[in-house]
Amino acid sequence: MKKHKNEPQLLKLAIQIGEGYAVKRGFTSFGKGTSEREKVECIYRLLVQDKLVQPLAKDKEDGLNIKHKLVLWITKQLPDEHPLLK
Repeated sequence: MKKHKNEPQLLKLAIQIGEGYAVKRGFTSFGKGTSEREKVECIYRLLVQDKLVQPLAKDKEDGLNIKHKLVLWITKQLPDEHPLLK
């Protein structure tokens, strides 16, 4: 698994955009007490359900791989000249 140079910032952006996507889909927004791990997993499962990302194999579904999957998803959504992609 190749790590991106700006992976922490990309993950943060993916969570922000993923939360907005979830709200537009009719989900209530995450509460202040919701952990990053829970947000990441919920957003990942929603994107898989909507067929926007390919699901990981069951034995590969762990926090690190799910976060990486969200980073890959967001990099495909951003324009090529976005500063986080350089």
